[in-house]
This record gives sequence, C-alpha cells and structure tokens, in this order.
Amino acid sequence: MFRLHGRIALVTGGGTGIGWMIAEGLAVNGARVYIIGRRRDVLESAAKKFAEQNDGKGSVVPLVMDVTDKESIIAGQEVVRQNESKLHILVNNAGISGPLTPWLNDTSAPQHKDTETLGRALFDSASFNDWSSVFGINTSALHFVTTAFLGLLAKGSEDEQLYTSCVINVTSLSGNNKLAQNQFAYNATKAAATHLTKMFATEFALKKIPVRVNSVAPGVYASEMTYPHIPPEEVDKIGKSIVPIPAHRAGRPEEMAGTVIYLVSPAGCYTNGQEIIVDGGYTAVNPAVR
Repeated sequence: MFRLHGRIALVTGGGTGIGWMIAEGLAVNGARVYIIGRRRDVLESAAKKFAEQNDGKGSVVPLVMDVTDKESIIAGQEVVRQNESKLHILVNNAGISGPLTPWLNDTSAPQHKDTETLGRALFDSASFNDWSSVFGINTSALHFVTTAFLGLLAKGSEDEQLYTSCVINVTSLSGNNKLAQNQFAYNATKAAATHLTKMFATEFALKKIPVRVNSVAPGVYASEMTYPHIPPEEVDKIGKSIVPIPAHRAGRPEEMAGTVIYLVSPAGCYTNGQEIIVDGGYTAVNPAVR
C-alpha cells in the first residue's frame, strides 16, 4: 500500500528540518528524491549522508533552485525533465517565518497601554515588504512551482492504472489556528496556502488533470527555521497555545514523513483536496477554524 519504489519525488526546502524529514522518509521507502534549496553545500551534505547510511534503498539528489525566482524554477524543471521525463511527487515545503510581535501576549508590555498604542505598535511592527517577502515564499511559490511541474506530474500518473501523482503543500497548524502566535503575517500565509491547495485540487479535477493536491499541516516540530531541539517542557511555550498541547511533546520525523507517504502512495490515491493536521491535538483544544 505504501510502496514508493520507482517513484520520482521533489521536495523544496528538502535539505533541512521538516523538508528533510519528508525527503528522507520518501527515499528510505524507495523513491528517487530531488531535494531543492538555494544552499548547495547543505543539499550535498544531506545527500551524502543519506547515501552513506542507506545503501541499496532509494536515492537523494541535490538540486539548487530558488522557489521565488521563475527562471530558476524553470531551470530546475528542465533538469528533472531531462533526467526523468516525469514526476510523481511534489512536496512544496520551502518556507520562512515572518515579522514578529513578541510583546503581543504580554499585556503588561508598554504596547498595551491603550488601544491606540496597541494599534500603532502593530502598524509599526512590519512593512509591506516584510509581508510581501513571507507571502512570496510561503504562498506564491506554491503556485509557481506547482504549475511549472504540472506537466511532468501528469506524465507520472501514466505509469500505473489507478495511481495518480500528488502535490503536497506543507502548510501549518498556524494557518488553522485563530491565535496569532505573535506572527500575523506567517499565519496568514499558511491559511492562504491551505486555500490554494483546495483551489488547485478542484480546478485540476474539473479539468481532468490527473494530479491530486493535498496539504499537511505540522504542529510544533524541531527545524532549522524554528528550534533544532524541543524538549517537552518547551512545547507549549513555542506553540504559544492557550490550552496545553495534549501530546505534551513535539512531533517526530516519522510522524511527518509517514503522513506524506500515505498521501503520495497507492494507499492515498482516493484522497484529494484535503489537509491533514499533524499537531498533537493543538487545534483540538485551542481556537481553530475547524
């Protein structure tokens, strides 16, 4: 049900953090995985480590590509087209954090003196460019990378009857959470990415394009972008929840990779336009949109 042997995958932001959790999981289960990023040394180091530790299984191929640059995206697509002629799995994982308001939940902070002061503090906390930058990589890049590789993904669906290629957008519990978590812009980009996932799934299905689109929304996970290690006692502090996270720990790599493997394998081929939140129960006990 979960076989990935012979599948070709591409994971953006695949050299570190959640991207690497997913890329390694796909490769261990037999896929040939292109890991995408802007830092060649990071990608090559990850690929070398995998080759040394997993002889005879799948493979990891480093590919430098900037997901916010259309020329770079097309160049990356051409490499995959020349090498493979098709693609079965696209994981849009690359992302960045955005402008922060670390004083937002500290009502004793001077920014909370009165409503006028709070409003001005929020107004001054970021620029339009700050918001544009985080939307560029967290949301806009999903559109451009997915559409650039759509033809190759459709080719991948021709390999096996009843199998369809799949796009996975890595969103976040923050896009489902009605708490700002001190990061209005980031949370807004992830909510937008969730809706973009559903629009793609609907439009492709209506136009009979054989490519499914789903998203996976991680909760608190260790990553290069956030924290390299998260002890249980720090989980609620990092997640900025009102009610403690029921799991009382951060997520594990196999939990993230396993969710993606389900969606992109034959077991997940009847699942389309859905988002799976893997958050240890965070959104079950805190204000969320669903």
